Amino acid sequence: MKMRPLLPVLAALAYTLPTIAQDLVPETVPAASPPPESAPLIDEWESIVNIDASVLMPDYREPWNSGQPSGGSGTGFLIGKNRFLTNAHVVSNAIKLVIRTTNDPEPHPARVVFIAHDCDLAIIEAEDGTPFEKLKPLSFGGIPKLNTEVIAVGYPIGGDRISVTRGVVSRIDFRPYSHSGVDSHLAIQVDAAINPGNSGGPVIQEGKVVGVAFQGFSGRVAQNVGYIIPVPVVERFLKDVEDGHYDHYVDLAVSDFAIENSAQKKALGLNGDGVGVMIADVEPAGSAGGLLKRGDVLLSMDDNPVMNNGLIRFQGELMDMNEVVERKFAGDKLKLAYLRDGKKLEKELTLKRFDPYVRLGEQYNQRPRYIVYAGLVFQPMDKNLMDTYQIGDSAANYMFDNFLTEKLYVERPEPVLLTNILTDEVNTYITPYAQSVVDEINGVKIRSLKDVKEALAKKGDKPDFVVIKLMEKDRPLVLKRDLAETAHPRIMQTYNIPEDAYLGAE
Repeated sequence: MKMRPLLPVLAALAYTLPTIAQDLVPETVPAASPPPESAPLIDEWESIVNIDASVLMPDYREPWNSGQPSGGSGTGFLIGKNRFLTNAHVVSNAIKLVIRTTNDPEPHPARVVFIAHDCDLAIIEAEDGTPFEKLKPLSFGGIPKLNTEVIAVGYPIGGDRISVTRGVVSRIDFRPYSHSGVDSHLAIQVDAAINPGNSGGPVIQEGKVVGVAFQGFSGRVAQNVGYIIPVPVVERFLKDVEDGHYDHYVDLAVSDFAIENSAQKKALGLNGDGVGVMIADVEPAGSAGGLLKRGDVLLSMDDNPVMNNGLIRFQGELMDMNEVVERKFAGDKLKLAYLRDGKKLEKELTLKRFDPYVRLGEQYNQRPRYIVYAGLVFQPMDKNLMDTYQIGDSAANYMFDNFLTEKLYVERPEPVLLTNILTDEVNTYITPYAQSVVDEINGVKIRSLKDVKEALAKKGDKPDFVVIKLMEKDRPLVLKRDLAETAHPRIMQTYNIPEDAYLGAE
């Protein structure tokens, strides 16, 4: 997954939040219009289901609470025995799911079987699959050609019946996926109207599924522009979960710089055949860490030449070089050929997930982690937390914005913030410390939330006090230990906090 900023106008299309894709205008084909010859008959669309989700949105301001209830709807379709494919954002944080077919208003309870937030796909199943046993699963096709017609089928907002929109394929490209906010994969742009509620629905060409509707432009930047997840991404997800577990995408975790200047090509020892892209940066915790270096010239991946603009001809198509990595799984090998100081080298690396990258993306299906001590609330830094609090502290924003570029994750894999101070007489006059990055507690360097719990219990060179140093704060935060420990249960009761820490599931 190439590290690129997310375009702010992209939005996932499940109708779970009022700000999502509000300005997209549906163009539903009238019910009386005959379907295209390439489309299945309407009674065969029983395999395309409406999904209603009741969700519980995590509360990052009061992480000990269960969260805020919400809801939304989307689309899914049958791909196997009691297996329905949909988008991850349709079912994320769901506490209850029901599915309905177009000819049966009866709600059928369902549950999530597999979910992949990095590629916005999920598989759900009905708790009782009997009503769906006679339905015919939809089959997959390939990547549609440019300027060919497709139809999007689903349950957009504004009605209970199935809807069909028609358009053409206008672009096939490597693009950001808005659900996580940090992942990029192959995506297909279409000019069919894809609206909130269409998410997870099939996009069909010649009777075959060629993609899954998942996001579009919100606002007035573009009209009737939608994106679908293509079959190669879907097939990779389905193959990944064959062992009963989703292992996530792997990352090369490098960035590249095009080599297009003729003098630069000569200086690097390239022969002018258009092959070779410069490595601009390498993440030390990534798959290529310790192997590639900044300034290396990447020549090929698995014997596929890499062009000087970072494209590669793979499986007969010209695409981003990261597509080679996209088709692989955790533990797979990747063969690289590259130039270093004019000398050609060939080496093999083992692919793995790049975990620091995940912290910068949206988090789902997990309870917020925290520690409360004498009214001080400590939480690990991630995008959800930064967005919730709208953090204004300069050190915290620098840490988040430069977490990758400055390799800050090496020293602090999980930065911790003092997010809030629950007012009590024991912690008066320390509110200016809120939303700061925790540097040390009682002499212990804080690299993760787990360190906070251990450090608070430690008695350092000042055993009668708890001393907390915060980044870019000239004076430490100091509490008298005996008063803090006496006040702690009182504060827990006052603010109705059931447990003073949640460090995550074991």
